[in-house]
Order: sequence, then structure tokens, then C-alpha cells
Amino acid sequence: KEKVVLALGNVGGIAAVDDRISVVKKEPESIFHEVKKGDTLGKIAAHYYGDAKKYNKIFTANKPMLKDPNKIFPGQKLRIPK
Repeated sequence: KEKVVLALGNVGGIAAVDDRISVVKKEPESIFHEVKKGDTLGKIAAHYYGDAKKYNKIFTANKPMLKDPNKIFPGQKLRIPK
């Protein structure tokens, strides 16, 4: 569910996503982070997990929107799994 909302919300010209999707198997909700200038997945991982080396957890959670962990851009919204 979160991946669908995230993918739709990261399309140019989309201001909001009306989330009325229901799921059969619920998982813990993630936090969403808007990428700021100077952010890297390592910096974001250090902020949320206390360990920059956990950047791959964020990268994996945001595939296929992200194709390279070194290419994130200000304004993107990333899912930060718990």
C-alpha cells in the first residue's frame, strides 16, 4: 500500500494522493521523509536508524522508484520502514 501511494505521489504535477486502499495483511506503518538538498541515503539512515550503513534498507523499500542509491533528489518522498 505504501509503495503505491509513494509512487503515485512522486509524479510531477500530483499534489496529493487520496489513499483509500485497503490491504489484507497489514505491516507496521513507515515514516515518510522528504529529501532535502544535501541529503544522502546514508545521512537519512543515520538519522532514522542511528547507522548510515543501513541505507540499503531505505533503498530497497523505495524500489523501483529509486534505481541507484546515489541518485536521490530534493523533493522526493522516501518511505522509511520501521
